Amino acid sequence: MAQLERRGLVCDGVSKWGQPALRSIPVGHEPQRRMDASALQRRFVACAHGTPSPGSDLCASWVEQSFSRLGLGVVLGDAAQLYNSYCPHTDLAQLKVGMIVATGRHPYSTAGLRHGHVGIYLGDEQVMDCAGNEVRVVDLSLWLSAYGLMDEPRWGWLGSIGLS
Repeated sequence: MAQLERRGLVCDGVSKWGQPALRSIPVGHEPQRRMDASALQRRFVACAHGTPSPGSDLCASWVEQSFSRLGLGVVLGDAAQLYNSYCPHTDLAQLKVGMIVATGRHPYSTAGLRHGHVGIYLGDEQVMDCAGNEVRVVDLSLWLSAYGLMDEPRWGWLGSIGLS
């Protein structure tokens, strides 16, 4: 938080763009747990775990490669396009295992300002994404706080193909 304050992105707990700087998961709005996921949802999570980073600033490509391993087709676009096309939800109670979690832009890189960021919800309040050259697992509240500074994070099924 102190680092964000020094960059001028956060003041009094609110981001420069009017979003909460630190997000928590409200009681009664908890997202789906992994143990409640369907077999197809769990298979997508396994595909994500087995998909290596395609390179720096290629988060959407990593998500698309993970999804294509399911054999349900290929969905293409940068993170902002996926955000705008397939992420209508903002209520955490609607967040299901295997949904993409995205923002249209973020302040951490030039690519992020232009293309946004996207990851996959794993269940149990965890998101997997590809940042830099690394595939990582991040706490959902931390992901929403970090990437929700400029745009409201949203989620939905990639390609509008429900896995539950």
